Amino acid sequence: MLKKMKVDQPKIPAYLEKANFQDIYYEEDPELVNCEVDGAVVDNEVMDKVFFSKVHFKNTTFINSTFNKVDVTDVIFEECNLSNASFSGGIVHRVVFKDCKLLGMNLSEANLGNVSFENCDVNLSDFSDAKLKQVRFDQSSLASANFYECKLNKVEFNLCDLNHIDFTETELKGIDISTCTYEQLNVSLESLKGCEVSANQAIGFSKLLGLIVKE
Repeated sequence: MLKKMKVDQPKIPAYLEKANFQDIYYEEDPELVNCEVDGAVVDNEVMDKVFFSKVHFKNTTFINSTFNKVDVTDVIFEECNLSNASFSGGIVHRVVFKDCKLLGMNLSEANLGNVSFENCDVNLSDFSDAKLKQVRFDQSSLASANFYECKLNKVEFNLCDLNHIDFTETELKGIDISTCTYEQLNVSLESLKGCEVSANQAIGFSKLLGLIVKE
């Protein structure tokens, strides 16, 4: 049985009132707190300094929307579509993305703490220059995702597709990718020091050193 790192879950009340996302368009300081949003369409929007706290988003789309300086704390995104959405430079704390489509999502320069991605499409997403602490990716696809110059602290990739992921200039010491699959990684040998890999993966990496492995 795969042992998973503990990630703090969102602190959300058992009962949440239904809310209409569009109501925040009329607020000077746009925020959603202690509510459930189901089936909203928030596509192609640009908003500044949005605050989401203790919110459960269900079946909601944020396609091509930009949230500048967003603060997302104690939030669940369930079966949501955030393709090409931007949380760049934002704070994402105690958040769960479950069964979500995050294709091309921009999380560059964001601070992520106690975040889990469960069965998500995270392909082509951008985490460059982001800081990730206590973050877990479970059974998710991160093909061609960008992790350039990331700071990874207690980050797990469990049963994920990492094909063509870019770990350039990102230290992988203590990061376990042994259960993941890929054909190619963009990573330097220096960055691989201390990374936890499977025996088969180790053989593949040995080729980067010019070694010839005999059966």
